[in-house]
Amino acid sequence: MTEDKPHILLVEDEIHLARGICFNLEMEGYRVSHVESGEAALERLTYDRFALIILDVMLPGIDGFTVCERVRATDARVPILILTARADDGDRITGLDRGADDYLTKPFNLNEFLLRVRGMLRRSAWYRPEPVEEGYRFGDNEVFLLSYHARTAQGEVDLTELEVKMLSLFFHREGEAIPRGEILENVWGYSSDTETRTLDNFIVRLRKYFEPNPAKPVYFQTVRGVGYRFSRKGGNGE
Repeated sequence: MTEDKPHILLVEDEIHLARGICFNLEMEGYRVSHVESGEAALERLTYDRFALIILDVMLPGIDGFTVCERVRATDARVPILILTARADDGDRITGLDRGADDYLTKPFNLNEFLLRVRGMLRRSAWYRPEPVEEGYRFGDNEVFLLSYHARTAQGEVDLTELEVKMLSLFFHREGEAIPRGEILENVWGYSSDTETRTLDNFIVRLRKYFEPNPAKPVYFQTVRGVGYRFSRKGGNGE
């Protein structure tokens, strides 16, 4: 039934590309709504809910970064995948900093695109903490995983779905050095051999939220040659 299909909002002004994306997503069994501007996307989001937003950066009028930021101001949970013709790392970081969950540069491989979409929609497989884990404390931070919220030394933070999933993984396996590929599989649903810098940018985001000095992390530690480790008591990363 149509109601059972994940509903995706595509915000893309290149009509030929949009038609191709819609066709392939519909062939995968998704329901797709397409708009061509940031203004139209924001209007649509006032009365409709989506399982995923695919958002082009270069749009007429309001750009994708601004749309992403405005969506996050009202909805911390909906996954957002940014598409852009820009290959600049600064744009990647800007998109993720504005609240996007992942990033693809045009032209992109169709299989890679569909892999990202599937991974971001695979919510039912996401690790969900038990209620006793709500109010997880470390340092000056308190994280409420079930309500997607955190209190930090910098103030209150609303968490996205993927931030909650990554924090859940780290808390559940505190003290373990978790390989990069395993984090990608658990959080984004990618195969372990998929390379992406999105993970590193997400770690930067968590450090910005929770570390006393993000440049010298004590909780979210880099383990060279392996991946990352969370230490509740703090310490020096390798």
